[in-house]
Amino acid sequence: MAMTIHCDIVSAEESLFSGLVQLLVATGSEGELGINFGHAPLLTDLKPGPVRIVRQNGDEEIYYLSGGYLEVQPHTVTILADTALRAGDLDEAAALEAKKEAEHNLHNQTGEIDYSRAMSRLAEATAQLRTIEEIRRKVRAVK
Repeated sequence: MAMTIHCDIVSAEESLFSGLVQLLVATGSEGELGINFGHAPLLTDLKPGPVRIVRQNGDEEIYYLSGGYLEVQPHTVTILADTALRAGDLDEAAALEAKKEAEHNLHNQTGEIDYSRAMSRLAEATAQLRTIEEIRRKVRAVK
């Protein structure tokens, strides 16, 4: 049996996951990182995008984070996020529309546009679409 570490994924609204995992993969401020049993203690901020976990039984799950923080302690990994969703709860049509709207706002700037808000919205929509694509790759690999 694989070595495991306890993982908690918590958003401002709810606790999405709590259990033993073999592996957790997320995108930190310095790039993608994988956490498993025996990882050195770490504290890093997370970029918007997918978080993949491999549960104790080998099943994989994917979550979407709008960003947040990841803390690794000797026997525990904790993710704190403003917004976190199970990847299956993402709405692709809404993400595509949000991306299109943000791109339109950036290209047609007027005095009333908040550039940083439009960029933030574009990054969030792109991260959601990247999470959806990761789910599709996982499904294709299973087939």
